[in-house]
Amino acid sequence: MELWYTEEQTDNIRFGVKVKRHLFTNQSDFQKVDVMDCFELGRTLTLDGLMMVNEKDEFIYHDMIVHVPLATNPEIKRVLVIGGGDGGTVRELCRYEGIEKIDMVEIDKMVVDVSREYLQFTACALDDERVTLYFEDGIEFVKDKVACYDLILVDSTDPIGPGEGLFTVDFYSDCFKALTDNGILVNQNESPYYDQFSHEFKRAHAKINKIFPVSKVYQFHMPTYPSGHWLFGFASKGLDPVDNEGIEKWNELGLKTRYYNTDIHRGAFALPTYVKEMMKDE
Repeated sequence: MELWYTEEQTDNIRFGVKVKRHLFTNQSDFQKVDVMDCFELGRTLTLDGLMMVNEKDEFIYHDMIVHVPLATNPEIKRVLVIGGGDGGTVRELCRYEGIEKIDMVEIDKMVVDVSREYLQFTACALDDERVTLYFEDGIEFVKDKVACYDLILVDSTDPIGPGEGLFTVDFYSDCFKALTDNGILVNQNESPYYDQFSHEFKRAHAKINKIFPVSKVYQFHMPTYPSGHWLFGFASKGLDPVDNEGIEKWNELGLKTRYYNTDIHRGAFALPTYVKEMMKDE
């Protein structure tokens, strides 16, 4: 008998992967957590039946959420990660010797525990001495913070369940206050392709655009996410992600990456016309 994982990406589109073994399943206080070993994709984490991380393409997402802001401002010292319980974002951050402090706030401890046990390819840096883990609500965590962080990375799920409050004006305003003068916010910004995702992308961008002096969107190719066309939001108090000297300085660090490079950095902000029109309409 064959075992398949099937994700309902929309009401009319399904994505399927053949599974070797189902390694873990449990219901946390927030969501259903599963880990599978899949043909083609390797070990895979799903939350409430939706693909979060897999061994095959996780490097694309984590390269693009981390290296774009770090190339924009190589002087970043203090970072807040909201979500990201699989550890991949922290792993990439820990490659920068100049970063002094990384706070990771994950509401669901089970995600971190499971990742430590089954997903060492992403969770391998969670014990770095610069990392402090907080198992609480990131929305509440950031409320009383003022000029504490140079970079905030919102490595969130879709705006349903535990991730819903991470797409609000109040949350983005709290992030603005928590950032230093050159602070940068990067947020998971959904996909522009299918209506149910593009609706949330447009709403999130419109909210951030009213709060931050610099508000842009950049794209990347994520094969196992719905449509494969995915976006991050980039917001800052003044730093431009394309027109700055930091991009070339990044090359001097000599970091080896599998997806990100400085050509990709510039090109990622060159958006298709239909995405630009969505942003304008909103």
